[in-house]
Amino acid sequence: MPEPRGRRVLLGVTGGVAAYKSALLARLLSEAGMDVTAVLTDSATRFVGPETFSALTGHSAYVSLWDRPGEILHVRLAHETDVAVVAPCTANTIAKLAQGLADDLLASTLLEYDGPLVLAPAMHPGMWGAVATQTNVATLSSRGVRFVGPVDGPLAHGDIGPGRMSEPAEIADAVFAAVRPRDLDGTRVLVTAGPTHEPIDPVRYIGNRSSGKMGVAIAREAAARGAEVTLVLGPATIAPPPAVEVIRVQTADEMRSAVIDRFTAADAVVMAAAVADFRPKAPNDRKMKKDAGVPDLMLEPTPDILGELGERRRSGQVLVGFAAETDDVEEAGRAKLRSKHLDALVANRVGREGTGFGSERNDATILVAGGRDVPMRIWSKAELASAVCDLIVRFLTGPGVAGRLGRS
Repeated sequence: MPEPRGRRVLLGVTGGVAAYKSALLARLLSEAGMDVTAVLTDSATRFVGPETFSALTGHSAYVSLWDRPGEILHVRLAHETDVAVVAPCTANTIAKLAQGLADDLLASTLLEYDGPLVLAPAMHPGMWGAVATQTNVATLSSRGVRFVGPVDGPLAHGDIGPGRMSEPAEIADAVFAAVRPRDLDGTRVLVTAGPTHEPIDPVRYIGNRSSGKMGVAIAREAAARGAEVTLVLGPATIAPPPAVEVIRVQTADEMRSAVIDRFTAADAVVMAAAVADFRPKAPNDRKMKKDAGVPDLMLEPTPDILGELGERRRSGQVLVGFAAETDDVEEAGRAKLRSKHLDALVANRVGREGTGFGSERNDATILVAGGRDVPMRIWSKAELASAVCDLIVRFLTGPGVAGRLGRS
């Protein structure tokens, strides 16, 4: 099944102040396991050099048709590309692509290239809004070219308005989506992410270290693969992905209400949130003062949302849970898989530096009802999100979930 890892990317960089951000885009694509080759226009080199991209990607970066005497460089690059992205993409480059001009290495390569193309425009508002530019954008869109942005924001020379290049992470998401299968088209996926905060008083709360990154990664992956995604997001600072419905909550009770309201309509539910297990039984409505002494804090359990979903699930509905453990990870995970009536459970080993809460990696195993577990290993959150979505596809298209679980 096609996925970002191992895919060959042509990164076009054209002339504009935003060209410096393309270095970060190159790094994001490379970190996702993609094989990136950069092609710069001559104008782009006024802002950033090809050596920067060579260092980040491990491949030569090119500027001229004549960089490799003895070979037809633009043809080779075009034929060795799985997905192409131009960021920033100037009005001039958009015009050349729409009209089929081939007056430099990038334009020649893209004219020869026949595959998914992502453009991230960057220009001043007047240029973006010009009839000629919008006509060219419409022409390219009709050919299947994907546009990311531009967005409103501050621009060079003090201008503000539509024309600012989208952030590298959003452009990278569009590149990933361009090579992903649309194998979740027509499905509705409900995802929870982040911690919950259970108030002690108006200032303090009981919570945990969850950043929400894992659940957001799953929501992003599912949306890229065609699903209609609802993300129930606890109090996390991470930005949710575009093109998903976001329901923001604070407490376990709020998360439960949001999930239960939407559960029946979902084809698949992924409970990646780290819901607090306990909350103060009687939170104070005024800030407790330190000089009043140590409070006698009585706790009570929060609702078991995952367990309730396991009991409520309808036939054919996919339910995936998460667990964070410091000891006996697989044994504890397998017990939770059974007791909550799940199709699969991602059991994370936490408490080690560089993985788990707040990090970019997880040390995890995927336990699957009926077998075919995925062994414990280190994953990037993007890799783990892709594996979870692969499982959802398998459950939805394979033998009935309800039948495998012995439920009616």
